[in-house]
Amino acid sequence: MMGQFFKIMELTILLLLCPALVPADFLISDSGRLVRNINRELGEDVQIYSFKIESLVTSRFAHNVITSSGINYANISKEVSFEVELPKTAFITNFSMTIDGKTYVGKVKKKEVAQKQYQAAVARGQSAGIVKSSGQKMEKFKVSVNIASASEVTFELTYEELLKRKFGTYEMLIQVKPKQLVDHFEININIFETRNIKFLDAKGTFMTNELMQTLDVSYVGNKGRVSFKPTTDDQRSCPDCPNTLLDGYLIIKYDVERTHSAGDIQIVNGYFVHFFAPENLPRMPKVVVFVIDTSGSMWGRKIQQTKEALLKISEDISEDDYFNFITFSTDVTLWKQSLIKATGKSVAAAKAFISKLQAYGGTNINDAILSAVRLLETDHSNKALPATSVSIIILLTDGDPSVGVTSLTSIQANVKQAIGGHFTLYCLGFGKDLNYNFLEKLSLENGGIARRIYEDSDSDLQLQGFYEEVANPLLSEIQMQYPEAAVSDVTKQSFKHYYSGSEIVVAGRVVDNNLISIPSAITAQGATSLLNFSLEGKVEETLQQKYIFGEFTKRLWAYLTIQQLLEQHIAAEGEEKEKLKAKATELSLKYNFVTPLTSMIVIKPKDDGKKSALAADKLTEAQRSRDGSPARSAQVKQKSSPSFVEGDPHFIIQLPNRNETFCFNVQKKPGVILNLVNDLVTGITVNAELINTTYACTSNTSHNTYIGKLGLVSTKQDLKIEVTTQSIKVLKGQEKMIFHWKETRNLTKQGFSLAIIKGTRLIVSMGNDVSFLIVLHRARKHRDYLGIYTLDSHQLSEKTHGLLGQFYHDTEFEIFDIHPSSDPKKTYATLAIKGNKIKVTGKWQNNFRTNSRDGAATFCWFVGSNGKGLIDARDYAVSSLFGHLE
Repeated sequence: MMGQFFKIMELTILLLLCPALVPADFLISDSGRLVRNINRELGEDVQIYSFKIESLVTSRFAHNVITSSGINYANISKEVSFEVELPKTAFITNFSMTIDGKTYVGKVKKKEVAQKQYQAAVARGQSAGIVKSSGQKMEKFKVSVNIASASEVTFELTYEELLKRKFGTYEMLIQVKPKQLVDHFEININIFETRNIKFLDAKGTFMTNELMQTLDVSYVGNKGRVSFKPTTDDQRSCPDCPNTLLDGYLIIKYDVERTHSAGDIQIVNGYFVHFFAPENLPRMPKVVVFVIDTSGSMWGRKIQQTKEALLKISEDISEDDYFNFITFSTDVTLWKQSLIKATGKSVAAAKAFISKLQAYGGTNINDAILSAVRLLETDHSNKALPATSVSIIILLTDGDPSVGVTSLTSIQANVKQAIGGHFTLYCLGFGKDLNYNFLEKLSLENGGIARRIYEDSDSDLQLQGFYEEVANPLLSEIQMQYPEAAVSDVTKQSFKHYYSGSEIVVAGRVVDNNLISIPSAITAQGATSLLNFSLEGKVEETLQQKYIFGEFTKRLWAYLTIQQLLEQHIAAEGEEKEKLKAKATELSLKYNFVTPLTSMIVIKPKDDGKKSALAADKLTEAQRSRDGSPARSAQVKQKSSPSFVEGDPHFIIQLPNRNETFCFNVQKKPGVILNLVNDLVTGITVNAELINTTYACTSNTSHNTYIGKLGLVSTKQDLKIEVTTQSIKVLKGQEKMIFHWKETRNLTKQGFSLAIIKGTRLIVSMGNDVSFLIVLHRARKHRDYLGIYTLDSHQLSEKTHGLLGQFYHDTEFEIFDIHPSSDPKKTYATLAIKGNKIKVTGKWQNNFRTNSRDGAATFCWFVGSNGKGLIDARDYAVSSLFGHLE
């Protein structure tokens, strides 16, 4: 594992990073909740006396330096952690730490080389690493080191990013959350543009009238500055309080004047950059097909939030636009047989259709997208749509294909051939369990992008936000040309669309050192005609500008080139894929960027002659969701816990708001009924009866046992459901219903619903926010058996118990002493939880939630001895299938 979870007190600042320099004796959950309140002890041990962020923004390219210093006032050595959060689009370029005057500087190396060095250091002695964690926009890096009593430590981290223009603004988001008073707290943001700044605004969600006096925002001409320097008294939550009121977000927004419709070209130190964001253009009509996953896995909050988002989006569709909806589960359903112009009547009809959407069945992605393509092709060929309209397909799904064509490569090939470059496909992936690689390649091959929709309370707003980005196309088929004899290594020059409020950026090398100007010719399709733009960037004019740091065009070019090479690498195959990887790696090393292909490693000698390895790593969005290493994390801000029971039986537990997964087995005799969920408040109970692997009756516990029967109870709904490998029996009051696995059925009654996917899956929902997925396994070598997965547990109370239910609530824990084993597939560690210290082993278990046939590997920390120490010490056996825990 590249990182180690230490008990720490968190100091966070986002954008622009969230550093924490704190004692490693306390644990904070990813939601920011303290395990213990230790503000007073913190002042006695490790004190942060200085924290500073310096951000220099030159023509949208931000160079950010974070410095945090502290001293250990304790009489013993203390573990100190430095924690930062930075935008996912940023690259770390430098990291160093200075301990008692000695500076240790990180070096960027190929990921494979850095990994070997890190593992070698681990084998020789103790190590601490940077732990990766992701949210919607940010990713976290953390490093911990040991410093002696009275020692001082200073951490410095540098990262760079190109600010992306959205909705007509460049935005910097800073989360200010120090968790303690800091003597010298300072944030300085200097902005330098070649054009005059149009507006500059900074707001803080935590701001009081007094704090506003310490926030200085100013801009004159092409220069802007934001400064925030609260004193310790300013930071106090009350005049004599030791606590800080700095807890929230600082949001900086700005834009520049645009005097030329063709943009702005800047030439510095042998490189050029061209910013293109024309305004005052007529809007192009948009043709959009929404392809919406309504399979069983979308049940509950997902389908509800999807409906809420689509209802709002329907209201925002322009009257010049045409639209349609295609829903898919096992089958594909078209709302209308052609594209419909957005009118008051058609929007009202669309909202009625959306309101009735229900989730059940399998996932037929292939047929759904191809249906959308045929719909667009037919209406375009029939000239039923405006000739200069922009046609896009927006796919929303939460899982892998399970019906129809299920081969991912076949679907990608089918869709690419069908679209043929005529339309743009955007893929929105709901949740963290889906195959993001598949969606990313699918979209990139067809001119679009992929975006993850996080299962947060604002999922509907995330969907709306994406639509708003593409709601107003101004240009299509944009081509940006430069003299071949004058420039080389130019980044992407062809763009499918330009949307209102966005910006196109092109960069390249200047070949001719004697060049006095670079002309640019731009062609694009507008709302009514083909448009031509021309611009000449003059070297003399650019040299007259006084830049804050002079190599920005060179580093911006490298940054942009690497980003685009990584995108191309996703969609490429074979030899071309390896060439793109090699080129991106070469540039990452040359410009000292930490990218998904490189790592930064710091080797610090220890007093005992051993070495401590510190490693900074970066993941792709796909790796954030499916990376199986112990260091992987994905921040999930929801109460629902994706815990499940599979196999003989394996219990897989992921605590809500946490990024580690635990697993254990339960060895009981066949015929024993185990309680999985028991909530006396809501009246919901789930029990599982164990069966032997063979049909022979035996009480021999040496044989593996599996789940053969499940009982689900909702006393408030007077509901009992019995699930076996042959049938599903429902008793609702006096009404009795029997269903079989051989059929696909959807049943909705007051207070509950069932969705049966033929021969594979059953989704049971009770109330608004409680749902379970039951997977049927047809085994060849032994009896059929069942697996059960928690899809949603929001409605269950804090008093919920059971083998699964006890983990639906947040539980503090610590994983430490992580070290490799002789088996490269295993990792050893110690887990501290519920007052126990347990030896655990990192291993892999199958997860059949999204693929009931083959499953997907899930990394977990295995707890032996029937989960002793992890689960509460009690007998979870109940007397009957519908019985309750005593």
